[in-house]
Amino acid sequence: MTQRSSSPETIKDQVRDHYAQRIQSGSCCSSSSGCCSDRTPTEIALYGAETIAALPKGVITTSFGCGNPVALASLQAGEVVLDLGSGGGLDVLLAAQRVGATGYVYGLDMTDEMLAVARRNAEKAGATNVEFLKGDIENIPLPSNTIDVIISNCVINLAPDKAPVLEEAFRVLKPGGRLSVSDIVIDGDLSVFPVTEEQIRAALSWTGCIAGALTIDEYRTMLNDAGFTDIAVTVQHRYTIDDLPSDTAQIPADVMNGLAGCFTSSAISARKPQ
Repeated sequence: MTQRSSSPETIKDQVRDHYAQRIQSGSCCSSSSGCCSDRTPTEIALYGAETIAALPKGVITTSFGCGNPVALASLQAGEVVLDLGSGGGLDVLLAAQRVGATGYVYGLDMTDEMLAVARRNAEKAGATNVEFLKGDIENIPLPSNTIDVIISNCVINLAPDKAPVLEEAFRVLKPGGRLSVSDIVIDGDLSVFPVTEEQIRAALSWTGCIAGALTIDEYRTMLNDAGFTDIAVTVQHRYTIDDLPSDTAQIPADVMNGLAGCFTSSAISARKPQ
């Protein structure tokens, strides 16, 4: 894959600062990219008004996601779940309802401000089967072979190096365990445009969940290399040019128009062999 212009640590610092500010301000992303919408509150669009209304009063439901991994995962009572990049804890609380008192849900996030909100949410919801951990998704602070299901919502694309993330996900899953995530994915080949992939990614926003996106082929390859089987990538929504946060002055208008249909919100599923 083309090398990015910023160092991994710089990117992580930018992502951490961006989302710390967003959760403190109570808003979703600063643009209408895959992480949010200016028309309908993201949590309503992704989960439905009925699901959100059923949450206890006082729970902060601000979502930065691009899908509904809890629904995609078809969670069952008694399962142990890990949410990579759990943010304010919305997916963790919804997953906890699905797995019930005999199940357990971990949320992992690197941002103190997100973790603080998530823990307050869990307390307000009276959720006793959840735990929020601080750490990087490239180095999951859990033992091997302990998780039934891994979920994630528009977070893996934010990691500068995705391979360790997927390798760690494989490690902590039990044999037969499954990965079910929503993420921003590129459907196509950026090399076909008259500007380089590096130029395209430099003009797009990491914090807007766009610049770090893998292509469908790259996602499949990395999952396969990590050891996963039964890999599926399903496009659920294609973004318009207005959804791509960018410095448009760096990229010709015809290229931006071509890029619009390439960036998607997709459901990614895979399984760790028995």
